[in-house]
Amino acid sequence: MTDGNPRDHLLSDDHLGRLLARLSVPAMVGMAVMGLYNVVDTIFVGRGVGALAIAGIAVAFPIQILVMSIGQMLGVGAASVISRSLGAGRPERAQVALGNMLFAVTVLSVLITAVGYLRLDELLRLFGATDTILPHAREYMEILLAGTLLHAFAMASNNVIRAEGQARVAMISMLIGAVVNIALDPVFIFGLGWGLAGAAWATVIAKVLAALYVFGYFRSGRTPLSLALRHWRPLRGMMGEIVAIGSSSFVRMAASSVLAVVMNHTLAIHGGDMAIAAFGVINRLLIFMITPLIGLAQGLQPIVGFNHGAGRFDKARRAVRLALASSTAIATAGAALMLAFPTTILGIFSRDRELLAIGVGAVRVVVLTFPLVGIQMVGATLFQAIGRALPALVLSLSRQFIFLLPLLLILPRPWGLNGIWISFPVADLAAVALTLALMVPQLRRFGAARRPA
Repeated sequence: MTDGNPRDHLLSDDHLGRLLARLSVPAMVGMAVMGLYNVVDTIFVGRGVGALAIAGIAVAFPIQILVMSIGQMLGVGAASVISRSLGAGRPERAQVALGNMLFAVTVLSVLITAVGYLRLDELLRLFGATDTILPHAREYMEILLAGTLLHAFAMASNNVIRAEGQARVAMISMLIGAVVNIALDPVFIFGLGWGLAGAAWATVIAKVLAALYVFGYFRSGRTPLSLALRHWRPLRGMMGEIVAIGSSSFVRMAASSVLAVVMNHTLAIHGGDMAIAAFGVINRLLIFMITPLIGLAQGLQPIVGFNHGAGRFDKARRAVRLALASSTAIATAGAALMLAFPTTILGIFSRDRELLAIGVGAVRVVVLTFPLVGIQMVGATLFQAIGRALPALVLSLSRQFIFLLPLLLILPRPWGLNGIWISFPVADLAAVALTLALMVPQLRRFGAARRPA
């Protein structure tokens, strides 16, 4: 992979636009397809089972987010250590990071699965399930919990694979999962008549196949990193570094889980079951819109981490600036589309008039400041890549936990359902202001420390 000389590593490519595209476009495509499968999955459920089934998926979503947040935390943390280790010519340290990541993924996934099966109904009610929604949420999650370990493994490992510069391999893994899921959904939901259970089984099978592909890559000899059990010995220092760096990703996604719980309860109070279903659709669309931004951030991280480790600070700064411009353009295009055709887009998921009335009004407010989301993500990625865990954590917490969550508890009191929607643009404006306050000084420090490439 590398002989220890940063210039010989593919991440040392001096053409930043080409390098960022090579690493981020495959990740963007893979993430977009994953987001598309979430959208298509919801469409099939809405058309094949009904609006309450969509609400059931929305209530079950916090558990799924928790699994993803653990995979992302360990993967992002390990990827940061691995990319910096490769940049510094220390492949043996990269292997130790991978082994510690795999150990933690296994232990935490088994724990989540066990607790999920033992306390499923209590968890779903905690997450906002009403008496009418609970049966749908339970039917879905009883099946989905079976794929927890493989889902977390594939998600974490894809970050590591990208840290090696093999973005195409990670993209194929995500494509396998998404395409298989999309293909099996109509067969299981409509063809076999399994309904919501069919959607869950399609998801589990897709995750199994994606994980098997990742496993095959590590066994193929194309990477110096190994899945061998002898590397799985947890080391306090390494585990601490991985968790500290990846904690910002975990907190950001775990905050999404907490936010979803608060949203479900608040929506139930101010809008009822159909409000939960409407936001369930909108949330899937927002996730789809944000996936290319996640892919761009995933492509940016190894570039910044590698060049920071190699002492090429000016190149790291230029990569961040390029990512900022690209992410803002992508987010603006997505927001414009949603604002132009809200009724048409939401109508694909459901014909329920109450759901559409609530959803269209929400979209026109929630999406207004979406173009700013890319700035927040790039800022957090910058600090993750250079190993500065605290500012990365603060930025990851800012939008959803520091700003949006309190607003959701305050604004609906005087303004009801409209107060819920207004909370989103207010939180975005506050979060981007904080991001710029932390990111701009760091970029200036890069400029002051730069040296000729």
